Amino acid sequence: MAIRNEAVTREPIGHKRVWALAGPVMLSNVSIPLLGAVDTAVMGHLPDPAYIGGVAIGALIFSYIYWGFGFLRMGTTGFTAQAFGAQDADEIRAVLGRAVLLALGLSAMLLALQAPLGWIAFAVLEASADVESLAAQYFRIRIWSAPATLITYATVGWLFGLQRMMVAVLLTVVMNGLNIALDLYFVIGLGWGIEGVAYATLIAEWSAAGLGAVVLIRQLGKVGGRWRWAPIADRGRLFGLVRVNFDIFIRTLCLLSAFAVFTAQGARLGDVVLAGNAILMQFQAFTAYALDGFAHAAEALVGRSIGARDRRELRHVVRISSLWAGIFAGLFAAVYLLAGDIIIGLLTSIAEVRATAAAYLPWVIVMPLLSVWSFQLDGIFIGATRGPEMRNGMLLSFGGFLLGVWTLLPLWGNHGLWLALALFMCLRGITLGLWYPRVERAAA
Repeated sequence: MAIRNEAVTREPIGHKRVWALAGPVMLSNVSIPLLGAVDTAVMGHLPDPAYIGGVAIGALIFSYIYWGFGFLRMGTTGFTAQAFGAQDADEIRAVLGRAVLLALGLSAMLLALQAPLGWIAFAVLEASADVESLAAQYFRIRIWSAPATLITYATVGWLFGLQRMMVAVLLTVVMNGLNIALDLYFVIGLGWGIEGVAYATLIAEWSAAGLGAVVLIRQLGKVGGRWRWAPIADRGRLFGLVRVNFDIFIRTLCLLSAFAVFTAQGARLGDVVLAGNAILMQFQAFTAYALDGFAHAAEALVGRSIGARDRRELRHVVRISSLWAGIFAGLFAAVYLLAGDIIIGLLTSIAEVRATAAAYLPWVIVMPLLSVWSFQLDGIFIGATRGPEMRNGMLLSFGGFLLGVWTLLPLWGNHGLWLALALFMCLRGITLGLWYPRVERAAA
């Protein structure tokens, strides 16, 4: 069944259209690292750097667990965008149905396995006893947000695929705004410490899931079409979803593993280095989430171009979105160069942590220029649902990162660790760039 006229737009794509999609996502995405910065700041003004490390370790575990299933967002966006380009309303509904069913099954598995998951996480991420104790408190609370988080991933991915960026923005801003407010109230107002940070996130994620259900009901009415079990349960399409999602899962697992290795190696250099790196990773988070606005625009528009079999439009989308991504990467580098020390001072008042972060600040100044191309190519390949290339490129890049850690860390300590991370970002862009012609062939 074709999509209702109000839900489809085939106007020519230009700079204005890219910004209409990327701008709202950038604004909403900034709230995500802002939340991490608030978490770090409220802990960073407590007297012991172990609090910063506890939040860093706890948040990393959930980045690993939840973003390991980030394919629910990314895979859903690609398939929805392609159904949107083909103007197939029934398939748009079916993609959402498959994604939500998968989210429910995976979240049930996470809750059932929370004890062994926690044990494995703390066995791998070695830190001081104080840091691990605080991170364990965080873990025991936040794990109960699993169903809400994974369903929200599916919801946001579906909205992105329909180019309903402003609606997805509403969900993200409400969730992170509520989280920040509760952070400040629970930690500073009530003095709950790291448990306050965890409860704030738990409440915010369930609130977002509830709001997402309301949003879905409204959007489904605009899309039209009918719910039909046959296409939802279609073996070929289910296999395609699982196949692409498994490839993205491997890709995401390698990405998160790289940051887990980075954090774990920093922890072995001491609580102060761990805290300093956690401060600097907030810079990288701001860069990644903001530049992801152009990657998300590429996802939706590349998927639409492939669904419509329009190679000329595909090339145009890639050029415009990548141009703006490169410009903003340069702006981020300039801001970090001019105001990096000021930002560090806002995030922590602990003198030794501030000095450590300042010593390694040059790495986050150059990182936007090195990593922007991997972010942008990720968006292009997600929109094209080219899972195998994303998987293979990330496996090669992760292998290069591990080799870099093994050789560079003993030579230059934490500088070697940051150099290995820079190498990882470069390899991600190079590998996907070499496979980009396959995306254009998919639109033929």
